[in-house]
Amino acid sequence: MKPEIAQKIVSLNHQFYQSFANDFSETRGRLQMGVLKVLERIPDKASVLDLGCGNGKVALHLAQNNFRGTYLGADFSLGLLSWATADAPDTLHADFQELDLTAPSWENVLPANRYDVILCFATFHHIPSQLMRESLGKNMRKFLKDDGVLYMSAWQFIRSERLKKKILPWETLNISPEEVDEGDYLLDWQRGGSGVRYVHLYDEKELKEVAERSGFKIVETFDSDGEGGNLGLYQVWEPV
Repeated sequence: MKPEIAQKIVSLNHQFYQSFANDFSETRGRLQMGVLKVLERIPDKASVLDLGCGNGKVALHLAQNNFRGTYLGADFSLGLLSWATADAPDTLHADFQELDLTAPSWENVLPANRYDVILCFATFHHIPSQLMRESLGKNMRKFLKDDGVLYMSAWQFIRSERLKKKILPWETLNISPEEVDEGDYLLDWQRGGSGVRYVHLYDEKELKEVAERSGFKIVETFDSDGEGGNLGLYQVWEPV
């Protein structure tokens, strides 16, 4: 994918999550079952970096379950961050920061810390181009302790007949299908207005390649979420 096409896609998702932050947040009032399964594994005194924290429901859940570690949530959407900061209990040692994971050298924006746990739920699939995805993976490795764990999930919308009907042609953005990568999709949004967002559909093979090129090994994979229990592909990555 050419850099100018990738940047056009990045701008599309930025516009979507700024314009529809409130409407999107209202559809994310509870955590998915796969996320809850992961959060049960986090030690109560761990240091946690949540990349793509959205409206802060992970932080709220941790606080409600006696988490006593540290938490840093990062997201590029100021609208979603405003929900997160408003809901964060005073009992949680938490901070939130604006962060664009597609920006060059985004790792320089965060404090130079390394974490026990990194979370990247429903975020990786919004990163266009192999170059950006591998850059994200390598940066996550930099922020993870050598004995740390990365938990990630990627949306498998193609498994839902209802969601498949939301797929739009690339011509919607005046982009040719030949200009994007295999597995790239545009999805329609019709809540609080009409919107479009970009999603990359991963399979296990592609995620394995990204993980290995980023300095990780995959130690676990499982499906969860949605009525069929398979709309989220979850993986556990550990440093090599």
